[in-house]
Amino acid sequence: MQEISIVLRDMQAIREFVQAVVLLDYDVDLVQGRYIVDAKSIMGIFALDTHSPIKVVANTKDATPFFNAIEKFVVK
Repeated sequence: MQEISIVLRDMQAIREFVQAVVLLDYDVDLVQGRYIVDAKSIMGIFALDTHSPIKVVANTKDATPFFNAIEKFVVK
């Protein structure tokens, strides 16, 4: 399991993020406060405050390619 924090500032960012996640063969969760949603669910993402940092939890040993694909959303 690997984690990173992101911010999805607009609808285009949400679309791009979901397009990257649906290609994965492992589960990815988004965690914000007490909420945990499936990152492949665009409706689930709308339940979160997308302007605040969201923790991305990739349930795999090596999420480096995925994290590289979503680099522009990462909170530095």
